[in-house]
Amino acid sequence: MSLEKLVAALDECGRRGITADLWLRDDDAVEPTPALDTLLDLCGSFSAPVTLAVIPEMTTDRLARHLDASNIAQIAVHGWSHTNYAGEKEKKQELGAHRDLSIVLDELQSGLEKLHDLHGARLVPMLVPPWNRIDASIVEGLTGLGYGALSVFGPEKNTLPPCLNTHVDVIDWHGSRGGRDDDILFAETAARILTTAEGGGATGVLTHHLVHDDNVWRFLRRLFEVTTGHPAARWRSSADLVNEISP
Repeated sequence: MSLEKLVAALDECGRRGITADLWLRDDDAVEPTPALDTLLDLCGSFSAPVTLAVIPEMTTDRLARHLDASNIAQIAVHGWSHTNYAGEKEKKQELGAHRDLSIVLDELQSGLEKLHDLHGARLVPMLVPPWNRIDASIVEGLTGLGYGALSVFGPEKNTLPPCLNTHVDVIDWHGSRGGRDDDILFAETAARILTTAEGGGATGVLTHHLVHDDNVWRFLRRLFEVTTGHPAARWRSSADLVNEISP
């Protein structure tokens, strides 16, 4: 079973005297929902921090007030409106080269400021592009807006601001649009952990609480059970990880 692969990967980290860092990013938060509470309760029961990528245009102080009751969640900026500006035959993208650069940067600055006003110290100055896509010209302008990190999906690239990416996506977006097979997810997590054991870095798990099915919730619980019970694994907050990678 692939769960055994994950345990073996953590055991190998332990033999090397390495701690495997993991972090959790959950996208598309806007307002309190039962699914969000399920996620917060699950993370809280294992003391695993979660970073909610919040869509600034759509959110209000309802979410901020709701999160005041929890110390498990941090906030990142999920674009501005999660609007697709790409053409019909292109992959979906809000932060592409389809609009004037100054307009896009103004929106991203507004998003950072709005979420700071709503969430204060919960906010991590990190941009999570909708659909994990962003044009290079926009990346170049992020530092000047006050962003300290960029988070997409896949191997980190050498960017400024630096990348804190996710690497294991729990959703089968191109198939069932439900949770992916546990064995595949555990195998991917194990492979990523072994990669970080070689070169450093954290393993990012990507979730979308609004579309989770029973498969996803089961996987997350099993993942937390294994990792929080292993001496060579720890769940980190994005704020701490961003501080570590900041130049």
